[in-house]
Amino acid sequence: MTYEAKNYENLIGLENFSEQMMKNHFTLYQGYVTNFNKVSSALAQMATEDKLESPEHNELRRRLGWEFNGVRLHEYYFENLTKEKTSLTKGSPLELQISKDFGSVESWEKQFRATGAMRGIGWAMLCYDEHSGLLFNTWINEHDTGHFAGSKPILIMDVFEHAFMLDYGLKRADYINSFFNAINWEEVQRRFQ
Repeated sequence: MTYEAKNYENLIGLENFSEQMMKNHFTLYQGYVTNFNKVSSALAQMATEDKLESPEHNELRRRLGWEFNGVRLHEYYFENLTKEKTSLTKGSPLELQISKDFGSVESWEKQFRATGAMRGIGWAMLCYDEHSGLLFNTWINEHDTGHFAGSKPILIMDVFEHAFMLDYGLKRADYINSFFNAINWEEVQRRFQ
């Protein structure tokens, strides 16, 4: 199985995100795609050589999810960014659900920003659990720790240093402000429906 990287060059020129930072980010994403394909290929080879019980196989099997999540989380992140100014539609199913689960859109945003501002590297995610019908803000550490099992990603914010340090240095809050100004709410609302 070979995974193909998607092209997000349309995001070059995104306000407050330098071309160099975006190109670096795209290169990093391509690295996850490349590594996912390498690990997948190595696992397939081990299967043909009957090495499924080897320590090498076990470690690669564990690594596969980390690489895949690195691919997919970046795709969600890039796809929920836009150069066109959009806003959460008043009275939309997502706006109503956010208000129900967090008290108000403002309360949700405050909590989401606080999640993204936490110390450490990772991802801030608004996810929807279809079983309970609830939205949650969650912190995903390193790509593979913190996912709510079975939940649907609605909004993803990359808060690894590579997503902001080149342009913002240690000013993560400024990056988060720029992120909020670049959210593609049409995509986020589509994910919720």
